Amino acid sequence: MRVVIVTESFPPDVNGVAHCALQTARHLVDRGHLPLVVAPATASGPGHGVDTLAPCPVVRVPSLPLPGYPQVRVALPSRRVAAAIVEHRADVVHLASPFVLGVRGMAAAARLGIPAVAVYQTDLAGYARTYVHAGEAAAWRRIRSVHAAADLTLAPSSASLHDLEAHGVPRVELWPRGVDTVRFRPGLRDEALRRQLAPNGEMIVGYVGRLAPEKHIELLADTCRLEGVKVVVVGDGPSRPNLEQALPGAVFLGRRMGDELARIFASFDVFAHTGPFETFCQTVQEAMASGVPVVAPAAGGPLDLVAHGRTGFLVPPRDPAAVRDAVRSLAADPETRTSFGAAARAMVEGRTWAAVGDQLIGHYAAVLTGRKTAVAA
Repeated sequence: MRVVIVTESFPPDVNGVAHCALQTARHLVDRGHLPLVVAPATASGPGHGVDTLAPCPVVRVPSLPLPGYPQVRVALPSRRVAAAIVEHRADVVHLASPFVLGVRGMAAAARLGIPAVAVYQTDLAGYARTYVHAGEAAAWRRIRSVHAAADLTLAPSSASLHDLEAHGVPRVELWPRGVDTVRFRPGLRDEALRRQLAPNGEMIVGYVGRLAPEKHIELLADTCRLEGVKVVVVGDGPSRPNLEQALPGAVFLGRRMGDELARIFASFDVFAHTGPFETFCQTVQEAMASGVPVVAPAAGGPLDLVAHGRTGFLVPPRDPAAVRDAVRSLAADPETRTSFGAAARAMVEGRTWAAVGDQLIGHYAAVLTGRKTAVAA
């Protein structure tokens, strides 16, 4: 099968869309298929080796940094998208979180008569509320127009699926995300690292992710004030200067990746996530694979991931006191932390990228069969 993955982000970018697109391309190659990635150009531009570790060819489209958030780049109008689809002789076009580049990919697929599968990954309506305090209805109109044109839309969680259907998006199926259970594992817990992060033996509460307004990491301020608790923040983004002021005593490690990140995850005692707009929340899965109990908002992706009272606690969104109280209860009960962590690891052991990748290939096959049946009819 020849697949063109049109994605709004791709490594070296570090975010959920980029990571999922990379894992999808890797799995397609592993299964003998022929993927091609189309993505925005990086800040370093072409010829700097940014794609040397990619599992397949990557076509970069000219882009500009998003104003106020230079870590995010937005593709510019380009004929390269349609040209790449034609030259690759695509059987199916995979649209990863279509917004700008994905819209062009969808238009090209429709014009060429090629089936398209759109993967919903970003809560644009939630971002509109956060950044412009308006525009939620307009965001949903754009989401609906793009995804309605696709042969199939894949939602990463039950909450996302219900949102899409409630806003009139047709032909929606559930497709979750995988997790690397070999890289992220409890055995990487590092006592030397723990002593470095919490020299007084505090319980370590970790956050991993982008430091951006929609993540609402400032909700950890009350948790920072708990006696015997040390908050550790991993990641970078435009909110970091303000968060360093808002979170007293927290340790900021900046961006960490790969095996180093896995070691940090396994060295947490509790993982806390605060963002209420997560369509999935990959870092929750990585914490669970690391054997770490989770405190997360009862909204979006975490509703599918966290078994309340068994692998962690789900708390009311945007409630700093609820986050603090959940952490406090875990700090007072090491046996429960151990039990939750073991249950979390057990829950995700079957959620490998290979397993969900095979599900995706099944969705491709169903779309191709449906298109052939429609043509024959």
